[in-house]
Amino acid sequence: MFRLGNWIVMLLACSCFCSCMKDEPANAECDILSVKVSGDDARSLFYTPADTAQDVPSTMSDIVFHIKRKANVSRLKSLAPVFTLTPGAVISPDNGSTHDFSNGAVPYKVVSEDGQWSRNYTVSFLPEVEYSVDSLEYNFERFDLEQVMPNFTHYYVWHDEQPDGSYGNNWATGNPGFSLSINDAPTDSFPTTVMRNGFDGCAVKLTTRSTGQLGAMVGRPIAAGNLFLGTFDLQTALTQTLKATSFGIPMTSRPVSLSGYYTYQPGPVMKDEEGKVLDSQDSAAIYAVFYRNTDGAGKSVMLHGDDVKTNSNIVAIADLGYVKPTSKWTPFTINFEYQKDVDLDVLASRGYNITIVFSSSTGGAHFRGALGSTLCIDKVKLICDKEK
Repeated sequence: MFRLGNWIVMLLACSCFCSCMKDEPANAECDILSVKVSGDDARSLFYTPADTAQDVPSTMSDIVFHIKRKANVSRLKSLAPVFTLTPGAVISPDNGSTHDFSNGAVPYKVVSEDGQWSRNYTVSFLPEVEYSVDSLEYNFERFDLEQVMPNFTHYYVWHDEQPDGSYGNNWATGNPGFSLSINDAPTDSFPTTVMRNGFDGCAVKLTTRSTGQLGAMVGRPIAAGNLFLGTFDLQTALTQTLKATSFGIPMTSRPVSLSGYYTYQPGPVMKDEEGKVLDSQDSAAIYAVFYRNTDGAGKSVMLHGDDVKTNSNIVAIADLGYVKPTSKWTPFTINFEYQKDVDLDVLASRGYNITIVFSSSTGGAHFRGALGSTLCIDKVKLICDKEK
């Protein structure tokens, strides 16, 4: 089960949620925590050794490994993923058993130690599609509803259109965490929701919300509306809030600028994490970060809430800085400021990540902000260098 250290109240309130949980806290989890493939055949499929392993967020059921664009797919016929599971859980087919992934995803089933809960997963290996684009556009017109578990309110999730016409799941929010604080909150009262009358079609509406009595009791009185390229891990959010947000997706083009449209209205009363009124005005965040996704030893690097702007692997940042309040749709364009040179060979091998971040309260990760602060975002474009 999820644990909150000394936060007993939070544990009791949340012991019935997430992927496969029940009232009894012991032996009820049935999650894949991480997965790795090894061996010469497996390593030859990937751009870097770091790509052979990945952590699995608690909200993810379809695990996808991205392999080289021109990988020898015959090597997919005999792969043996090794899984790290929640304590006591078992997986079928057997952990580490060999399977043919050349014909598509292979299903797995994880059963909790007490045998009362189970969860279905798929694992697949997909070649990177080769694109020749000089911009990526995010119009926020495609979205769905998800929920933490049955009987909890649905919240919005967004899908970004890929250059080949397919849809990805690269955008994440903190909506799953808010659902735990107020599990019966109406869908449109979540921090990150759909705005039907955006600049052009639908937009994303980010609002700083109260997390209610439960959130206040554990020192998390607000939830800023946020949207970012990356993943949000609900399980980690309970114990390590800043580590719950993993920022970044692989990038094979050099970003030049970030543009889009926004409106912003700060809430009337700025408060800190203890609810103390501050003599300042809330502010929003609009920025993007481009960084090397491995360290000198080849180990995978992912940015989190505690180092998204300070990690030594950062290569360039585009930050709007002060977001001027306005009720009218206002265009913005931010150029990336490069701190390091880009290795084009590494770039072509997916050795860099990009994240784009929007938040209704800059201090939201530390639970500082003004209730009601609202940032609306639409028609975002990431301009990149043209491929030669």
